[in-house]
Order: sequence, then structure tokens, then C-alpha cells
Amino acid sequence: MSTQAQVAEPALNATPLIDVLLVLLVMLIFTLPIATHAVKLNLPQGPPGVLPPVVHLEILYGGDILMNGKFVATIEDLSPQFVQLARRDPAPLLKVMPDKRAPYERVAQVLAAAQRAHLDRISVSSVPDL
Repeated sequence: MSTQAQVAEPALNATPLIDVLLVLLVMLIFTLPIATHAVKLNLPQGPPGVLPPVVHLEILYGGDILMNGKFVATIEDLSPQFVQLARRDPAPLLKVMPDKRAPYERVAQVLAAAQRAHLDRISVSSVPDL
């Protein structure tokens, strides 16, 4: 028998490290396009001035529309009022406040009518001003 003791040499198993590296690389490939996605917004430019007049438009649970507290029967009746608002100088802010149970179709119709009338100051909030 040999009198020399055999010394075990430690060996590094690199396979798990490569697996972890590949998983991290795949996760980076999937998340990078999401992180670089940009949303373009038209933000106000210049110094703050006088606040524009505000027009309140409420959409109730049943789909009824109230403009500054007055009942509006149909979207067709609302469109000429939107055109008049768009012609004012300064253009007013249209605050659309739908009830949380209001039909989505009615809200979309109102917003589409405002867009067709070229109203450019629109705010949508389900919470009334306090």
C-alpha cells in the first residue's frame, strides 16, 4: 500500500450557474420591451395662467346626462353644446363625471361627441370635486 494520502481536489460544478444565468437572460429579454414602453402625453406648456371655466357633465346610473345640472335628453342634443364650448375663448374644461355604475357605452358616446366637437380640455373622474 501506498503511504501517501490521497488529497481530494475540490471541483466547481458550473452547470447550475449557467442555468441560472440563462434564466436571468431570458427574463431580461422579456421585461426589457415593457420597461422601455413610452406613453406620449400632451402636457401644458408655459407659465400657469388664469384657470379656464369649468363645465360639469355628469352621467348617471341609468345613462341620463346632466350638463351643469341641466338634463340633456340625447347625445344629438349634446353635440351642438359641445361645438359652442369649443368655440369659446378661452376654451373651457369639460369635467366628465360618470357614476361608477353608468353604462360604458354612454360614457364612450359622450367622449366621442366631445372629440368630434374638437374639445381639447377634457377631464374624466368618477369622484366628484370636494
